[in-house]
Amino acid sequence: MPIYAYRCEACGFAKDVLQKISDPQLTVCLSCGKESFKKQLTAAGFQLKGTGWYATDFRGGTPPATGVSTGPVDGAAKADAPKTDGAAASTPTAKPAGGTGSA
Repeated sequence: MPIYAYRCEACGFAKDVLQKISDPQLTVCLSCGKESFKKQLTAAGFQLKGTGWYATDFRGGTPPATGVSTGPVDGAAKADAPKTDGAAASTPTAKPAGGTGSA
């Protein structure tokens, strides 16, 4: 059920009322008893979550991670990697089995 905001134009009394959409609109003020209780127009109460347009376009701060690397993040990671020379890192090429001729 939605919550509607009401305000009395005579005394200024305001109240939020939980009502069904099919319920009749309140007109009598609960404070002063006059017929000047009016429904107000209010903003919708919802919250955007996740990585949609709000989080990427309008929210301040850093953009969310996309999983795409844009370069080295930490220079220490390269220093910790084992170093190899070109000759030791290469593997010998395999020769075809079954003869010396070409097909």
